[in-house]
Amino acid sequence: MDPKQRNILALALVVVLVGLSWWQFWPLNTKITQGLDIKGGLSVILTAAPTANETITEDAMTRVSTILTNRVNGLGVSEATVQRQGADSFLVQLPGVKDSDEALKALRSTGRLDFVPAASINTSVTLTYGVQLPEGSYEASATVITGANVTRAATSIDSRTNQPSVTLSMDSAGAKTWADFTSANVGRQVVIVLDGIVQSAPVVNSPILSGDTEISGSFTAEEAKRLAAVLQAGALPVNLTFSESRVVGPTLGQDSLRQGLLAGLVGLALVMVFMAIYYRGLGVISWFSLGFFAMIFLGVLAVLSRVGAFALSLPGIAGMVLTVGLAADSSILMFERFKEEVRMGKTFRSAARSSTKHALLTSVDADVVTLVSALMLYLIAIGPVKGFALTLMIGIVIDLTVAFLFTRPAIIMLAESVVAKKPFIFGMKGADPDA
Repeated sequence: MDPKQRNILALALVVVLVGLSWWQFWPLNTKITQGLDIKGGLSVILTAAPTANETITEDAMTRVSTILTNRVNGLGVSEATVQRQGADSFLVQLPGVKDSDEALKALRSTGRLDFVPAASINTSVTLTYGVQLPEGSYEASATVITGANVTRAATSIDSRTNQPSVTLSMDSAGAKTWADFTSANVGRQVVIVLDGIVQSAPVVNSPILSGDTEISGSFTAEEAKRLAAVLQAGALPVNLTFSESRVVGPTLGQDSLRQGLLAGLVGLALVMVFMAIYYRGLGVISWFSLGFFAMIFLGVLAVLSRVGAFALSLPGIAGMVLTVGLAADSSILMFERFKEEVRMGKTFRSAARSSTKHALLTSVDADVVTLVSALMLYLIAIGPVKGFALTLMIGIVIDLTVAFLFTRPAIIMLAESVVAKKPFIFGMKGADPDA
């Protein structure tokens, strides 16, 4: 394959990439996932404290991380994240959460579930949903089964009251104990207690032999979902306290998104105007380079969003804006080297091939340094800062791809035809096109 065919193939490949990218990212508002600071939601830092029976060990923190992840997934919040922060804290972000109070309850809840006979509870308070039992209201030995016996928890609708409820399935040991207890206590009341709060106090109407049990009460749909999420994930081995809690409003997030995108578009427009004024015809080439760069960038972000690996944040937008400058730099290096070699007496054809090759190698050297820095930032940082580092890395890779597949071939092909005939349009003095 001769050089001209290779250049044409490279340009065709860029067009295909742009087409695929457009197909992936359009429409933008549905294809690219929005993060907490844009979509709004809840951001919480939880700090672990040891319980009476557990100390904070690495294994305990790993269990807490798994339990918190399962709980936020059970809440049905898309793009929720749980990240370790330091030795004893977790950063939990819940984009788009509607009920922050219920989410906070689900996160902080220790998750201790007890099934206790009402007769074993020493208190004067009425045993109804939501009542906080005084400390020491019942002995641990009075508990029939605990949440440790629960293998599955899910929300459902109580067929009798048409209200939200939670259904439980138990392991074999729990099912047998529960079957024996319900068989011997038909007509008696049992209290279901989660972290000292009464969830339900039903009367055993008949023996429950399978272990499948329904907890019904005056739940709202969100409360039932929270309870199921806590029970499904299990009890925490440590206590969690809120070090920081922040609710981000969706209106503020969307305003910030519009301002960030506006800043990016204005910056891109100013760069394009400068390139056209200073480099004339070569500057127009940079218009296409920047346009292709932007569309491929958005396509990659859309693909990452689809697989759950990316959520756009304000720091991420900052990373995207920064890479616009990097993309322009790659074109400027090629243009300046091209003009310099023409001034040295080379033909347009030889100057284009030589200058773009050396300029591209320089861009690779410079961008690799930035790429390594962004990679270290991504590996060490937490939260939205990761979004900045990720978009910066993606932008660097796409910048080099566009420079190699489009900018360099375009300059070489124009230098062999249009530039040689009308050099002034491209901001250069004439040269011998055939030398």
